[in-house]
Amino acid sequence: MQHFEVNFDGLVGPTHNYAGLSFGNVASLNNANASSSPKQAAKQGLQKAKALADMGLTQGVLAPQERPDVLTLRRLGFSGTDAQVLEKAAKQAPQVFLACCSASSMWTANAATVSPSADTADGKVHFTPANLTNKFHRSLEPQVTGRILQATFNNDKYFKHHTHLPDNEFFGDEGAANHTRLCQNYGHEGVEIFTFGRYAFDTSKPAPQKYPARQTLEACQAIARLHGLSDENVVYVQQNPNVIDQGVFHNDVISVGNQNVLFYHEQAFHNTDAAFAEIQQKFGDEKVYFIKVDSQQVSVEEAVKTYLFNTQIVTMTNGDMAIIAPTECRDSKAVSSYLSDLVTQNTPIKQIHYFDVKQSMRNGGGPACLRLRVAMNDQEVDAVNPNTLLYDTLFERLNLWVDKHYRDQLLVADLHDPQLLIESRTALDELTQILKLGSVYPFQQD
Repeated sequence: MQHFEVNFDGLVGPTHNYAGLSFGNVASLNNANASSSPKQAAKQGLQKAKALADMGLTQGVLAPQERPDVLTLRRLGFSGTDAQVLEKAAKQAPQVFLACCSASSMWTANAATVSPSADTADGKVHFTPANLTNKFHRSLEPQVTGRILQATFNNDKYFKHHTHLPDNEFFGDEGAANHTRLCQNYGHEGVEIFTFGRYAFDTSKPAPQKYPARQTLEACQAIARLHGLSDENVVYVQQNPNVIDQGVFHNDVISVGNQNVLFYHEQAFHNTDAAFAEIQQKFGDEKVYFIKVDSQQVSVEEAVKTYLFNTQIVTMTNGDMAIIAPTECRDSKAVSSYLSDLVTQNTPIKQIHYFDVKQSMRNGGGPACLRLRVAMNDQEVDAVNPNTLLYDTLFERLNLWVDKHYRDQLLVADLHDPQLLIESRTALDELTQILKLGSVYPFQQD
C-alpha cells in the first residue's frame, strides 16, 4: 500500500481584498485598504498548486467561503434586500461590514487540524475545523468549512469529521497552522506536535504581552482526544511568547515540519531543549533533523517579512525534500543566502523552488498558509471526492472559471456593490457544480 501527503490548496475567492483585519499579522495590517486583484490571486494559487502536481505530488483544492457574509450581517440586525443589507452595514457599521467581507479563508492551513489514520485509534483520517475565535472575521468560517471538508472527504469508511470546538477564547483553535506531524514515512505512526500560545486556565504561565496568543493548550488537548491520539504520539509545545509579540501570530510563521525534518527559528519555542528531547524520545531510534536558523543568520523580522518558515517542505518522488518558498525569500539577501547554503548541508532538504504568491503575501499568508496537508494511503486517496483533485482537466477548467467570474481589480470600497455579491454567488454556485460539492453555502440552502 502506498502513502502520500496530499496538499489541498484553498481557492482564492472572487472578493479577495485587503481590509487589514488581523491584529498581530504585520503584513495584513501594512497592506490595509490597498487595491487587490482577485483574478491574479486565484491564478497565482492555482499555478503554485499545479506546479506541485507537475512535480509528481498529489494535489487537491478546497472551495472558498462566500463573502460578503450576508447571513451574518442579517444575524447582526441588518435587514431588507441583500443590497439594502450591504448598504446599511457598510454605512452604519463599516468595521463589522469589512469583517464580514474577509478573504481569509484562502489560508486553508487554518481550516482544520488533520490526523492521519496511522495515528488514530479507529484507523480513520480525522478532521476538526478550526473555530478561529480570536478574530471575529475568521470565527465566521467553521460551519461552512465543515461542510466543504465533508463534501471533499465524503466517505465515512475512511474519514471522520468533528464539529469545531466551543466558540470561546478558552478553546481558541487555529487549525493546522499550529500543528505539524513528524514521521519516518507518511504511512507510519507519527508524532503530532501541537503548538500553543497560552494556557487558558492558568494565567500565571508565560504569555505574550503585545499581541494575542490565538491557540490554547486546552484546545490542543481537546483535538487530540477527539482524534483518538495516544499520549505516545502527541507532544505539546508552547510557542515563545516573545516571538508572538514580534508578529509571529501562528507557529507556521516560525517553523515547519515534514517527515523527519523540523525546520525552525531559534526563537520559535519556549523550553526548546525539553520539547525537542521529548519529540526525539517519542520518535524512537530514527533520526530527527532539527534544522535551526540562528538570529544572526536570519532575524525574526526578516523571517516574518519573507515568510521563510511559512514555506512548504515536500517530499519529492525521488525521496529528496524540497522547500516551496515565496519569491520574497529569493529577493532577500539573508534568506536566499541561507537557503542556498542549506541545500548543500547534510539534511534531507536538497531543492528550493520559488513561487510568486504576492497577492497572498500582501494579505499575510505564504505558500504554507494556502494549503491543508492530509496524509493518506492509496485507498483513502481513492475515497476522496475525485472532482477536487487537481489534474490537468480541473486546472484548465478552474482557470476558465476564474477568467469568467473574477474581477481584475477590487477596492475595499467595491465590497458593498450589490453586483459584486451577484457575481460572487454566481461563481460559487458554478464552482460547487464543478467540484460536485452539493449545497455548501447558505445562499444555496435558503
